[in-house]
Amino acid sequence: MSGGVDSSVVAALLKRDGFDVVGVFMKFWSPAGDIRINTNLKTNLHEFTNRCCSSEAEGRARRVAEILAVPFYVVNVEKEFKKEVVDHFLSEYKKGNTPNPCVVCNKEIKFGILIKKALSLGANYIATGHYAQIGDPNLRKHPNAPNKFSNNSDGKFGFSDRVLLKGKDADKDQSYFLWQLNQKQLSRVLFPVGGYTKPEVRKLAKKFNLPTAQTPESQEVCFISDTTNNFLKKYLSTRPGLVVDKNGKTVGEHQGLWFYTIGQRRGLEIQQGPWFAVGKDPKSNILIVSKNEKDLERKELIAKDVNWISGETPKLPFKAQVKVRYKSNSMPSLIRANKGGGVKVIFNKPQKAITPGQSVVFYRGQELLGGGVIE
Repeated sequence: MSGGVDSSVVAALLKRDGFDVVGVFMKFWSPAGDIRINTNLKTNLHEFTNRCCSSEAEGRARRVAEILAVPFYVVNVEKEFKKEVVDHFLSEYKKGNTPNPCVVCNKEIKFGILIKKALSLGANYIATGHYAQIGDPNLRKHPNAPNKFSNNSDGKFGFSDRVLLKGKDADKDQSYFLWQLNQKQLSRVLFPVGGYTKPEVRKLAKKFNLPTAQTPESQEVCFISDTTNNFLKKYLSTRPGLVVDKNGKTVGEHQGLWFYTIGQRRGLEIQQGPWFAVGKDPKSNILIVSKNEKDLERKELIAKDVNWISGETPKLPFKAQVKVRYKSNSMPSLIRANKGGGVKVIFNKPQKAITPGQSVVFYRGQELLGGGVIE
């Protein structure tokens, strides 16, 4: 229970349908601790708290638990979050990549540590407010009833093979962030709001008289309260280097490759633009730019660290719908084995701003097949 409307409605739906519900609020890492320890500056530490686990968020979650008359616990995972999510985030940026911390958090924290903690306390499942659905692999289709949380053919929980599906609300679907999950994790997960739209969830919150009905959404990286660049500057400092065009001509200077992402146009501070960031050379600390937006287009990509939701690698090659970022449109593509490991994804049409470190995710219809990290 994060103190938001989605997880609050999850708790209410489960309680309504007869589950023995326990609310859990997870305490993540935030920069405030580092600022408090490492500086003597007089600053408002509230500005550096993690939005996902602020005192206000905890207060809202606790109030919802009181209204629903369910036990409420706070689990401190600050050290684990810092190691698995934040340190990974900084390490990838230092390499010149642009990572997706939500993907890592889902795998390691929410569906990793939390599941283990829940099972150790005697729980059978964890339920979250993600807009995704779990279906029966024998049916290969969307569940019909949003309150049948397991959605398998006999109406019981615990079947061994689970299919991960997009949420009903196409605008809020969060399956993209769940591609690293496995069958063992999915066998212990419920997504009660996955069969609803966001407006329907807010209506349910009002129906259940929950104080989170109008809680605004937070769509930024939870542990970054300022800009990403200011966060990176604090932990990675600066490392000036050259900016060159596609022909190798020096056109400017950058302050650190981690401050730029592929496709970026604003903030390059190069005269006679506009320029686009089209590549990085971490070994030489060089940022490559171009005035031609066509130079951002790629016909294919290589993905590493590939995970298949089923636990088995499908027969390659095969065709699928592919997303290269959360809000991008799906693109029909061919997925085949790559000689150097991982998979090669060949798009039907060239895609812009393919960004190393981001996730590429594979779908067949509504079903999430898996994904990988873009090299």
